[in-house]
Amino acid sequence: MAGELKPSGIGGQAVMEGVMMRNRSKYAVAVRKSDGQKVILVKEYHSIIEKHPWLGWPFIRGAVNLVESLIVGMGTLMYSANFMDEEVPEKDAKKKAEKGASEAAEDFVENAAPGAEEAAAAEAVTGSEAEPAAETKPMSGAMIGATVALSLVLTVALFIMLPFAITSLLERLTGIDSALFSSVTEGVLRIAIFVGYIALISQMKEIKRVFRYHGAEHKTINCIEHGLELTVDNARASSKEHKRCGTSFMIFVMVISILVFSIVNMFPLYTGTSRILKFVVRFVVRILLLPLVAGISYEFLKLAGRSNNCVVNALSRPGMWMQALTTKEPDDTMLAVAIASVEAVFDWKRFLAGTAAEECATPTTPGEYLIEEDGSYTPTVTGFAPDLAKKAEKTE
Repeated sequence: MAGELKPSGIGGQAVMEGVMMRNRSKYAVAVRKSDGQKVILVKEYHSIIEKHPWLGWPFIRGAVNLVESLIVGMGTLMYSANFMDEEVPEKDAKKKAEKGASEAAEDFVENAAPGAEEAAAAEAVTGSEAEPAAETKPMSGAMIGATVALSLVLTVALFIMLPFAITSLLERLTGIDSALFSSVTEGVLRIAIFVGYIALISQMKEIKRVFRYHGAEHKTINCIEHGLELTVDNARASSKEHKRCGTSFMIFVMVISILVFSIVNMFPLYTGTSRILKFVVRFVVRILLLPLVAGISYEFLKLAGRSNNCVVNALSRPGMWMQALTTKEPDDTMLAVAIASVEAVFDWKRFLAGTAAEECATPTTPGEYLIEEDGSYTPTVTGFAPDLAKKAEKTE
């Protein structure tokens, strides 16, 4: 039977055919390739808070953690996406078995993902069906930064600008001049757009699999935080809902923004007659308040993650309900990938034995590895592993 909740402090994210887990200054992303082989990348990430401790103060650290999570999350997501170039649909594999090597190469070029043309050409020359070595080089810092910046812009446009513009239009059409009306209407629209967006993308085949890995991420964390040994069977029986989930964080942000903007709307931000300037000023103020909203939401998320208080649980329910859309039941192979990601950065055996969570980091050397059947790590040849001649055994 599962025990009382004991927060581990680890968090994660689902990626393409895999899971990323982060434990303080180290994170690991495990990916399952189409041939069943598991690849894991272990890296270190040192927060800017280490250099500037004041950024770790309550209500400030939330915005910092949000940006850093986006940077790490986007990088690991793009890393996992590189492996998708290796995927060959089953129907194409059958065609290749029936056709000659040259004809099979032509078929592969026509149907494979972009970037696979060189592999197909090499196969046509050699007549071999051996898979080429994966080129899974990570994105550069500049590329990740640009991608995160674009994501933030699109997020602001969709979830801040759009509901604000619609609310402003409704105010003009109805003639209602009420701070409460504006804030509640804008907040409800923001939540509706968010729910609609998630419901829409959840219909995509690729996203459905990502959401299943999201469920695997939650199940593994719930498993160890409720005192169970981290096995596939125990993880399968654990909940796919978790109170520290990013989905819950987004719901907190939207609800808290209603309260914050309601207070701000009570003050005359602009007293002129220009409707355009009034619109711009109110919108800019919302953007400037986002770090505060994120900070408050983050503190509540941390409280929810370590508390079983009935009031906190009740306030967490909307976010948990929303996870019904963003998490799906994983299969055992997905759970195995999530477990591998956890074990690369967190010693769950010591944690269950009573060791403080902050002392349970594993000493896994940063690098990229293949996970063997016996659980050992073999460095890959793609340049991530620091010592290609050394085999790093998984921490017991």
